[in-house]
Amino acid sequence: MQQEVFLSLKKIPFLSRLPDEALNALAAKAKSVKFPKQAVIISEGDESSSLYIILAGKVRVFSSDEKSKEVTLLIQEAGSCFGELALLGDEPRSASVETLEKTVCGIISKDDFKYWLASHPDVAIGLIRALSEKIRQLTEKVKQMALSNVYERTIKVLQDMATQEGDIFIIHNKPTQQELANMVGSSREMINKIMRELTKGGYVVIKDKTLRIENKLPASW
Repeated sequence: MQQEVFLSLKKIPFLSRLPDEALNALAAKAKSVKFPKQAVIISEGDESSSLYIILAGKVRVFSSDEKSKEVTLLIQEAGSCFGELALLGDEPRSASVETLEKTVCGIISKDDFKYWLASHPDVAIGLIRALSEKIRQLTEKVKQMALSNVYERTIKVLQDMATQEGDIFIIHNKPTQQELANMVGSSREMINKIMRELTKGGYVVIKDKTLRIENKLPASW
């Protein structure tokens, strides 16, 4: 398990340039935990303060209100981490994290991380940069929610998720309409209507879990 954690730590930007010896020392402090699909790993408001390294699987970071309306902030996969903010402060968790599939995490406690960090103070600068980038992403998300309509937000999410293969763009593990609605901040019914029109117009082709963007998506609808 330590080797899996080590390899995942090397993929995390603020840790990737450290010597192998330093990363192995940090990996040794991790505890491996398996989570089933749709398990809530962290709940918004929790007092927990650990760093989670995703070794396998996929999670979504989301926020919700008192009426249980949710908005997905980020989707994260193996080789990334979450919970970094808790390493620097004592505030409750600012968002919830739920698994989208069976997921394995290496969990490092705040105390263990701080003890390790004392021997590698340069990491603090990289951690601050990583947090700044995450804040930038979330700020962009808020901007989209405030200034873009549902259609514009939907195509932005699809474009961000797709990878180019030749002349087309493909999402190999497409989100469900409800998952897409949560990412966009809309109702499933509205997403269903948009996807139906995009399919009818020949812009996207959906087969099983794959979504192919065959033509450039219209900028407006």
